[in-house]
Amino acid sequence: MRRYDWLREIRRLDPERDFLRIYRIIATHEFPWDFTRALELALYRTYAVPSIGRLLAETAELTGRTQKRYDDTALLLDAVVEHGFDGEDGRTAIRRINQMHRSYDISNEDMRYVLCTFVVMPKRWLDAYGWRRLTAHEQQAVAVYYRTLGRHMGITELPQTYEDFERCLDAYEEAHFGWDEGARRVSDATLDLMAGWYGPLAPVVRGASMALLDDSLLAAFRYEHPRPVVRKTVRTALKLRAKAVRLLPPRRTPHYARQNPEIKGYPNGFRVADLGTFPTSRRTGTCPGPHTEGPPAP
Repeated sequence: MRRYDWLREIRRLDPERDFLRIYRIIATHEFPWDFTRALELALYRTYAVPSIGRLLAETAELTGRTQKRYDDTALLLDAVVEHGFDGEDGRTAIRRINQMHRSYDISNEDMRYVLCTFVVMPKRWLDAYGWRRLTAHEQQAVAVYYRTLGRHMGITELPQTYEDFERCLDAYEEAHFGWDEGARRVSDATLDLMAGWYGPLAPVVRGASMALLDDSLLAAFRYEHPRPVVRKTVRTALKLRAKAVRLLPPRRTPHYARQNPEIKGYPNGFRVADLGTFPTSRRTGTCPGPHTEGPPAP
């Protein structure tokens, strides 16, 4: 295979009909590392909306069991990519996601915004740090993929095109980004988790992560701005990585999120049906605790 063979295959596919195939190629062959980083940033970004960040703090999942929440989120989303919307594990993953979301009082607008981050942030990440940019053909397929996921999640008034998703995201952030004490705790816990993966390099990695946050996020969480030299160093390093990756041969086998070293909570494997939390009651706007450690007994 040659470096742009996957892109040639993508161009032969129909983004409206073959969106799942296109998305799989993008996420698991062309940009697996980049998509992992971009989706991490996408989910992190949602904390700056106080209604989202506050709820996540109240559940304590991202402050008390940060690694498990990270693992479960990545694995549930990954199951849909790997098995599709009609595959058994894909359907199970969507059912688990919906069961957890229904246990909380989450607005359609917040749900739609989170979905927008999944569409927009990978494209923006690749624009800045990818070995190539997404084509309009690929952007259309990504939008259709997440439109389909949104319908399965019961989200209404979904954007139709990539440009619609982007406008929705930007307008929502402008209207809703703001300070919340609980959201700041969730942000700190997430940054600590990601930095902690690198042992003695944790302080350096945390500083590098902060250097990737834009001014609106820094303001929402009331973080000090990183020094310009740190920002420049981190962003230059990522651009140099992209140039090196461009010279590599294409990935022949898919790399799914479940294969990432950051997934640490399931060394002996997992069942999709057992992922996530299993709240026993619903309390509007608060944690629906208590939580069990696994699915309820049959």
